[in-house]
Amino acid sequence: MPASRPPLWKLSAPPVETDPGLPAGTPDVVVVGAGLTGLVTALRLTRAGRRVAVVEAGTVGELASGGNTGKVSLLQGKVLGTLRRHHPASLVRAYVEANAEGAAWLRAFAEAEGVPITTRTAVSYAQTEAGMRHVEAEERAAAEAGLPVHRLVPDGSLPFPLVGGVALAGQSALDPMAVLRALARRLRAEGGTVHAGIRVTGVRTLPHPRLTTDAGPIEADSIVLATATPLLDRGLYFAKTRGLRSHAVAFELDEPAPEGMYLSVDGATRSLRAVTPDDGPGDVARLIVGGNGSPVGRAYSERAAVDDLVAWTRTHFPSARPVTAWSAQDYESHDLIPFIGVMPRTGGAVRFATGYGKWGLTLAPAAAARITAEITGVPWAERPDWMRTIARRMTVPADLGRGGVENVAVGWEAASGWVDAQRRPVPVPRPAEGEGVIAHRGLTPVGVSTVDGITRGVRAVCPHLGGVLRWNDAECTWDCPLHASRFRADGTRIEGPAVHDLETLPRTPD
Repeated sequence: MPASRPPLWKLSAPPVETDPGLPAGTPDVVVVGAGLTGLVTALRLTRAGRRVAVVEAGTVGELASGGNTGKVSLLQGKVLGTLRRHHPASLVRAYVEANAEGAAWLRAFAEAEGVPITTRTAVSYAQTEAGMRHVEAEERAAAEAGLPVHRLVPDGSLPFPLVGGVALAGQSALDPMAVLRALARRLRAEGGTVHAGIRVTGVRTLPHPRLTTDAGPIEADSIVLATATPLLDRGLYFAKTRGLRSHAVAFELDEPAPEGMYLSVDGATRSLRAVTPDDGPGDVARLIVGGNGSPVGRAYSERAAVDDLVAWTRTHFPSARPVTAWSAQDYESHDLIPFIGVMPRTGGAVRFATGYGKWGLTLAPAAAARITAEITGVPWAERPDWMRTIARRMTVPADLGRGGVENVAVGWEAASGWVDAQRRPVPVPRPAEGEGVIAHRGLTPVGVSTVDGITRGVRAVCPHLGGVLRWNDAECTWDCPLHASRFRADGTRIEGPAVHDLETLPRTPD
């Protein structure tokens, strides 16, 4: 089952209303990106009296914010246990408090705007006896950080493998696109603007903060890059994070779906969440199963990963019928704590947030709170403890080790991609529908694909740092295994640190 279909939240969702053209005049703040970080930041700044405009290359919620599973949870698999293994309890507590503030803001906003939301119990669970060590570590770290967790003992009521788990009541489930739609509507009602279809291609800070876009320049007093990964390479955050893609499939069931929100801590990741009419689109209950993620551009086959999710679900829920499947991308920092704040070497004019590690529904509102505090000049001593603790965090050897492993992998991908491309010269046989191949023309890697009956050729070299691209057979895209930039079959940029499209080739093979 290909994963290029719309997420469940977008199957019947109405379009989000936006403002035409470029922002008028010179806003106080321009926010780049109309996902959750961008819209919450813009709304908070508007309520603080700033004139704010949001610009978005695609549509509101086009990427990760509109493609997650809608789980709002402070219990996040084995994140807390992993953090505590290498960091002091104070940092773990600050991370939990940041997530708690973000979750509380999001829930309050949803309730105020009439966005459907339900209360659920989140469970981090082991699929095998060996995985119980992660459950135990997560339970200890969560309790130490002040979360009222409890051990879950299997009673045979669940149809999938669960040896044991740790649970946290009082978490939430919602429709992320419903939240984004409400945010855009509220922002515009309170004086902000949202401009879709404008791609930012550059940022300058001297003599004045200025964005270059495909529709013309935009000036502002401050700029916020809410683009998952920064569009500026200053600070080298593309090397301090890794891009991850994960997959999800929505199913219809004849039997009741489990009521909790489940996330495995061992083996191939399995994430489960029921979607009801009280917290999702439509009037039919469904089950979302996610997992089988991998670093961008490094999976053997994304389509096989999706097919495996379908097969696993049908094994444990025999009546499961796939409705739609999709994938989403997020960035994980090497120490699992997001980067939020001023972009280096911008004179304080540019702020950003990245590295949510797939927990943007809680961390994005928290990031928005910190960015708003900085732009509005909230004194350091008056900011929440979690902001000050995370800002002062120290890099430890384990963080350097994870970063080193990732950068070795990047180096390997950079070298092997160029070597592999030289094994097959053009012309090549026309790829079958939905397939793409890498070849070479002289020393230049060439990507040839067939999508919707059209065969195209592109220069298969990422314009960011020169990585040779890989074909994503689930979404029919060219993905960079170095720093996670992605492009459509025709070469149009989708996301990542690259800001330019791929060069298209004038001729394609027969």
